[in-house]
Amino acid sequence: IFYLSSSVSLLFSVRFIEENTKPVKNETGDKSKTDATTVKTKVLQDLIINNGGGLINSWVDSMRACSPTHLKSLMKQSSWLTEHPSALDMFEEILHVSEGKQIVMFLDYDGTLSPIVDDPDRAFMSKKMRRTVRKLANCFPTAIISGRCREKVYNFVKLTELYYAGSHGMDIKGPEQGSKYKDDKSLLCQPATEFLPMIDEVYQKLVEKTNLTPGANIENNKFCVSVHFRRVDEKNWSDLANQVRSVMKDYPELRLTQGRKVLEIRPIIKWDKGKALEFLLESLGYANCTDVFPLYIGDDRTDEDAFKILRERRQGLGILVSKIPKETNAFYSLQEPDEVMDFLQRLVEWKQLRSGA
Repeated sequence: IFYLSSSVSLLFSVRFIEENTKPVKNETGDKSKTDATTVKTKVLQDLIINNGGGLINSWVDSMRACSPTHLKSLMKQSSWLTEHPSALDMFEEILHVSEGKQIVMFLDYDGTLSPIVDDPDRAFMSKKMRRTVRKLANCFPTAIISGRCREKVYNFVKLTELYYAGSHGMDIKGPEQGSKYKDDKSLLCQPATEFLPMIDEVYQKLVEKTNLTPGANIENNKFCVSVHFRRVDEKNWSDLANQVRSVMKDYPELRLTQGRKVLEIRPIIKWDKGKALEFLLESLGYANCTDVFPLYIGDDRTDEDAFKILRERRQGLGILVSKIPKETNAFYSLQEPDEVMDFLQRLVEWKQLRSGA
């Protein structure tokens, strides 16, 4: 399902969707040998858990490594901060490289605008953060790109002037009202609609399969399903991952990716937060512009797709929210949502000063 108010934008964006959402088929499908090779590579990269129980431990170890309780050394953190310095400390440098360009803001939600909490239904942003994001959207085109269902993110944020991309960018909608940058009330991009019945089916099976695992939380995010490990005892992580694998083996058109104490189940299409970022830039009219400067702030592995796109485009930059060293394509770092808020507030103040507000 896809709509745009402008017929020119419609044709351009439809072509973008067609080129970037081709389903990944297996070798019995109607794709070329090249596509089949791509599929094999994608499966090896993204379906680690589905490819056999022997790799479950590798994934569990990776998840443990993301916990602050497993920080190896202060020396390692110091070295990492040298490579990915604080965006607050480097604020003037960021302004310098963005000079003369239109800043466009892209924000993750959980762990970026709100703290990470045990109960995903209680990941509320503060009133101060909401005020800051509202001011930000008045200064720059602003989008939230989340793994959450778009409606859930909107209910947390409650700002009509933003672009919202839920389900890792598979459900994008323009501002309801109040945006000063483009009238995109009719913008709706849902490249994975055909997978909705399958996602619902997998969600139900996972709920049944994991109902005896204490703390397991299965979240239906419309175009994807999230299996949360945060309230599960570490000694049960491998068992829960195996339960997920036993369900997923019957769904080759879906893939598993690892997040921050979460497994994400998504359709195998060439679409992620990076593609959503590109789509939104094109929808805003910045398809081939050199005078645009995208800033993406996120804390999760799934945000790496967007960080990577910015590096490949050599345009804009990514900022990782993390208190511990992680492999990342981001250029800078912030430690927690409070620092994100400080950074956004400084951007707002700089813009207002420039505009004479």
